[in-house]
Amino acid sequence: MRFVVYGAGSVGGVVGARLFQHGHDVVLIARGDHLDAIRAQGLRLRDPSGERALPIPAVRHPGEIDWRGDEVVLVAVKSQHSPQVLTELASVTPPELTVVCLQNGVHNEPEALRRFARVYGVPVACPSAHLGPGVVHAYSAPVTGILDVGRYPMGADDTAEAIAAAFRTATFDAAPIGDVSRWKWRKLIINLGNAIEAVCGPPARAGPIGARATAEGEACLAAAGIDAATAEEDRARRGDLLRLHPATGHSRPGGSTWQSLARHAGSVETDYLNGEVVLLGRVHGVPTPVNTLLQRLANRHAADGADPASMTAAEFDGLLPSGVDHAELTSE
Repeated sequence: MRFVVYGAGSVGGVVGARLFQHGHDVVLIARGDHLDAIRAQGLRLRDPSGERALPIPAVRHPGEIDWRGDEVVLVAVKSQHSPQVLTELASVTPPELTVVCLQNGVHNEPEALRRFARVYGVPVACPSAHLGPGVVHAYSAPVTGILDVGRYPMGADDTAEAIAAAFRTATFDAAPIGDVSRWKWRKLIINLGNAIEAVCGPPARAGPIGARATAEGEACLAAAGIDAATAEEDRARRGDLLRLHPATGHSRPGGSTWQSLARHAGSVETDYLNGEVVLLGRVHGVPTPVNTLLQRLANRHAADGADPASMTAAEFDGLLPSGVDHAELTSE
């Protein structure tokens, strides 16, 4: 089994690095300065034990790979880039290719299933970061992350077990799961806080704005009749597996959307996180003022090249439409 990691950033880079460290055949697909740095000096992995440069093969496009037929592609790009990269994959790969979505949101697996028959999802829990070319950070030890694997839309087969087994050899806790969509929806609700970190800073995620964004998300799931894993199930699955430590002396600064703004990436995946809740709300008649504003502001900040955490919680509150319970959002 050869792992092709499409998107060697925060999650993809860390997963690819760990697999390579533990003897698996890995190829990275990256672009721009990040690819140039990987080719020049290897992928530099920083974790609580230090830093090491890993000479992982890296290419710019899937057309540069000699596809053998035993590949598992781990798609780890942001959701807004999925249609492009999946189309590129489909143009050069065998039809029986196994595609695994290591991505936030619930949009990616259906996109992959349009093009490939063998699609798997992973509700990723992997505290990591990618802030500069050629470098990724892993913050949890001794378990790097939780990467359960399920076939989409439903089922746990031998391939799911084989992929999970490979992850387990590489410092991840992983198991095959038969109901991956339930867990992807729960992860989406958790990820509603990503935009809060990006707009108002990580502390605001645990405050009233985060509580209100989550409440809107739960209300939309209920109205749509979507069966999501519960918050209690998620807490039980995580247990105390993820233990965060500084990586080469630096603590994790913020989540994936915070990191996108910090890198001035030009776009964020908020349309597929908070925007998914906004879409459900509009279809099912559920008001989503907090998620709607988070979606608009995160996209605006990305387009404008704004730094993360450039707005206070009070300033955010002031932009909400009239009729929203402002006291609920500003009380401590």
